Amino acid sequence: MDDTQRSFYGLKFENSFLREKGKAFETLFARIMGHGFVGDFEQVRPYGPKGDLKCDGFRPSDGTVFQSYAPDTMKLDALLAKIDEDFNGAVVHWGGRMRRWELVHNDIRGLPAEATQKLEDLRIAHPGIEIAECSYSRLRDVAMGLELHQLEDLFGIAPSQRALERLDFAALRPVLLAIGRREPEAVPPLTAPSPEKLQNNDLSEDAAGFLRQGRRREKLVQDFFDAWPDPGFGEEIGEAFRKRYQSLKAVGLSPDEIFGELQSFAGGMNGTPAHQAAVLAVISYFFERCDIFEDVAIGTPA
Repeated sequence: MDDTQRSFYGLKFENSFLREKGKAFETLFARIMGHGFVGDFEQVRPYGPKGDLKCDGFRPSDGTVFQSYAPDTMKLDALLAKIDEDFNGAVVHWGGRMRRWELVHNDIRGLPAEATQKLEDLRIAHPGIEIAECSYSRLRDVAMGLELHQLEDLFGIAPSQRALERLDFAALRPVLLAIGRREPEAVPPLTAPSPEKLQNNDLSEDAAGFLRQGRRREKLVQDFFDAWPDPGFGEEIGEAFRKRYQSLKAVGLSPDEIFGELQSFAGGMNGTPAHQAAVLAVISYFFERCDIFEDVAIGTPA
């Protein structure tokens, strides 16, 4: 797996982690763990009147019972009640089989202090059970430690650096034409440049990695516009990108979510590697032109 693919999967993981809630997040977690601990992770589903026995996954090697909690909005009282209910329920249902209990949650900021205190109180009350929590960084480590074929199963095929090297006009032409013909949706769905510009836009290192790779062939985009019979074609495409960016920003998407939506607007990242490489080149080109995302503030060196 090269740097381009690593950036692709890092961004895919982050977008999925932020987007998925409830059962969808539980499924994402279980699929990642199933790949990360082959033969040592058993997904548990609700069945019959007793449900899932307060367990969303079980790891036999260390007796870990995993419990997922991914609400739309994390609320302290509900979180504390959930920890109490799920842990004590797991103690009853799993008994000596449970040597370790792990709370898996979707709050990228971490747990509030009261929840951390609650976990510590449970450790004191149950010294024979190891108690842990799993959030963004822990699950990302598992995901990014997977083999390429496993990441492809989770998030689809990623463009490679080799595909970027082979990028040519044949790959760029349909992408650019598709953008020019597409109108932004009225309500879009909710889903290396200078360090100063990256910081100003709060883009992640994964998005930055994509842009660095796109810059390798962004000149082909400019050459394409220079050779196109209509001299205003490039500006028309740039205006389409500007409108799309502003509409996504207006509905409150995060910078990385906007980046992902712009990839879809540029033609999507689910085609051939050559097609995906072309999309990255186009995104990088319009980022550098400041048609998408914000420029460095006046007075800040670029």
